[in-house]
Amino acid sequence: DYNIALTLFYVTYILVEVPSNLALKCFGSIWLAILMIAFGIIALSTAFITNFTGLILTRMFLGIAEGGLLPGLVYVLSRYYRRKELVFRIGIFFGVAPSLAGAFGGLLSSVSYLRHLLGAHCHNRSKHYLCLFIIPADPEISHMLTEDELTIALKMIAADNVVGTFKREKTTSRLVLRAFNVNTCLNAFTYLLVNILFQGLSLFLPTVTATCKPSYSMPATIESQLRTVPPYIISIVWAVINSYFSFKIQKCGKIPPCFLCVCIAISLLLNIVGYAIFMGSKNPHARYGACFLAISGGALSGPMMLTWATDTAAPETVRAVTMALIPSLGTIGAVIAVWTYLPDDAPNYHRGNSLNLATCSLACVLVLLGVRYVYWENAKCDHGERDYRLEGKSQKEIDELGARHPAYRYQP
Repeated sequence: DYNIALTLFYVTYILVEVPSNLALKCFGSIWLAILMIAFGIIALSTAFITNFTGLILTRMFLGIAEGGLLPGLVYVLSRYYRRKELVFRIGIFFGVAPSLAGAFGGLLSSVSYLRHLLGAHCHNRSKHYLCLFIIPADPEISHMLTEDELTIALKMIAADNVVGTFKREKTTSRLVLRAFNVNTCLNAFTYLLVNILFQGLSLFLPTVTATCKPSYSMPATIESQLRTVPPYIISIVWAVINSYFSFKIQKCGKIPPCFLCVCIAISLLLNIVGYAIFMGSKNPHARYGACFLAISGGALSGPMMLTWATDTAAPETVRAVTMALIPSLGTIGAVIAVWTYLPDDAPNYHRGNSLNLATCSLACVLVLLGVRYVYWENAKCDHGERDYRLEGKSQKEIDELGARHPAYRYQP
């Protein structure tokens, strides 16, 4: 029953992401505040569930409310920062947040009294209403910036646009469909693979920690939950270091700009080593050590893939759809992960770990193919082989070319 409810949550989560980001582009940040308030109300209602039908309905509505939050917040960030600056911001926001949730979620889940649950949801709901006032609007209309700051922000946005404008084009079906390009699809499929292994590990981790010999005079459940904290803390450090140095190195331009992809590949190699240990050893301490590698690699790879795809998406409609499409398709990986670690495969979960080892290996290969494609496309533009895209176009059509403009260069 739990797996069915979780799967239906992901179904609505997936379906709502692209429409939600297009609504955000149209209505502004007030849309995010509405989603957060709805999420708080629905989460509060889970305290009063009495049957399976209620569980299914609340999980599906939670998926609708939560689905647009991640791509929406990333889209808001992209309106304030240039492409080379996004890697650090998304890395901190999206790379650190899942690890923080993983570090403290398990321990908090042991507090199962209804009054604590109800109190926590009421407190969170009150904070959600603040989002109506604190989430920044688009820089064109934001009241959080001074006149000088607004001018700088708009010039920064225009500098990243090949046609030198910060104006957002009208949303059309043609621009929406353009988001389904080779680069986006490759990143989305890689993100899906990364999500399988990271979400799967969150299911496997309690089993690993439970097999470690107790060493403290406390209940085994509490100690097992405490052991899940250190791997996530290390992954936070890894995410911050990688995001910071990716940003600094791309900004100074002293080495080839493919450093972001190198960081993704290194993180995926950590996953490969971690899952190889899971497969090759039954020693609980070796497996626990492998958790540090697998969680650190998995927690960062997804945000980096989203950053890379965002960096190579233009104009605004294409970028908004791309930011939603990649997490949307990637969430299919979470659905698959729910069904990879099944009770009949316990306690070693050979099938689940084999699948995760294969997915991180394939993801590493796809990242290298993505780098090769980006350099190939940029070379075509350098040699004038994409100039035909300007022929017979009006100025409006040229402005909407975005990443297809011959002067645009993908960021490897």
